[in-house]
Amino acid sequence: MNKYAYWLGFASLVLASPARSETPDIEEIWKIVQQQQVEIDQLKQQLAVADAQLAVADQKIEATGDYLDTIAAPVALPRTQIGGYGELHYNNLDADDSARDVDQIDFHRFVLFFGHEFTDRIRFFSELELEHSLAGDGAPGEVELEQAYVDFTLTDSLSAKAGLFLLPIGILNETHEPTTFYGVERNSVEADIIPTTWWEAGAAMSGHYSSGLSWDVAMHSGLAIPTTGGNAFRVRSGRQKVAEAPANDPAYTARLRYSGIPGLNVALTYQYQADASQISGDGLDDGQLLAANAAYSIGGLTFKAVYANWDFSGSAIEAAGADSQTGWYFEPSYRFATARGDLGLYGRYQEVDAARGQDRFSQNEIGLNYWPTDNVVLKFDYRQRDHDLASEAGRDFEGFDLGLGYQF
Repeated sequence: MNKYAYWLGFASLVLASPARSETPDIEEIWKIVQQQQVEIDQLKQQLAVADAQLAVADQKIEATGDYLDTIAAPVALPRTQIGGYGELHYNNLDADDSARDVDQIDFHRFVLFFGHEFTDRIRFFSELELEHSLAGDGAPGEVELEQAYVDFTLTDSLSAKAGLFLLPIGILNETHEPTTFYGVERNSVEADIIPTTWWEAGAAMSGHYSSGLSWDVAMHSGLAIPTTGGNAFRVRSGRQKVAEAPANDPAYTARLRYSGIPGLNVALTYQYQADASQISGDGLDDGQLLAANAAYSIGGLTFKAVYANWDFSGSAIEAAGADSQTGWYFEPSYRFATARGDLGLYGRYQEVDAARGQDRFSQNEIGLNYWPTDNVVLKFDYRQRDHDLASEAGRDFEGFDLGLGYQF
């Protein structure tokens, strides 16, 4: 009886002990609560970080969507335009005086255009040129600002401009990109008599009508032709290029042009120089230029002609026999399409009677242009020049030129 009571008591003790250990006291319960609170705080922090990351991701997704909408939307054409042209020349000329032979290659012109449309009726245009590839002390080239003017459309048929602009004379002075003319070098009439490229500063007005008639008038800075030295009375040497140029006496230019017949373009220009040297009493007074040009195209056949004459007054220029300076040329050409671009053949005869003896000559020229595309041209020509004066016979030459030109 006692033995059974002993084992029963022992079993009750064993079974009762775990029950007491599974029931925590107040201190243990407080520790558990504190630990759970720490874990809850950590979970809250992690949730806050996750929410922030999700918000950033939403912003990025929204920004990406906006960007995709922007690039997918139509874009308006810009109001600023850039263009340009360039010419690479190779000249191989044999002169009667072998010391005057020419065998050289030259990147003659690198030009950039910049234009901007302020409004539908107010526009800006400029042209910046690097000649002969390299400019600076002892270098053969120049950096020149050839155009910088603001154009105003006044009515549908009337416009005005002010600034630095090309004068409306001849064929090449306003349009001289290499893809637009034949021959590697520009013709001598529009170099020695009309000193292309010729720009001045001033103001001009233009009008054009549906009949094909148009006109231009301009008041602008004038020439400053030297009266002494090796370039005395040479018109080309009188260009001031609007570089701190004396403006004692202005000049005036007027042109009348007609293009009312398909294929025909004719123009007559008059210019008056109040003082062609900008210096009073030096023997060179006023000067008047009369120029006419015509071009007619039918099919691929084109005929071009230019005539220009200067008439100067003044005791010094008259004594030098340079008071009248004249030049003209005639150029037939034929352009036709091939499977790989257009080919053009041309001939040109020109006579020049300018101030210097070396600028009095006649010249025959033939050649071809090849346009693989409208804005790129390859050129070849053969030239023969004979000078009027026996003293300049050593300058007579014949030879060929090669050229590459582009515009955009």
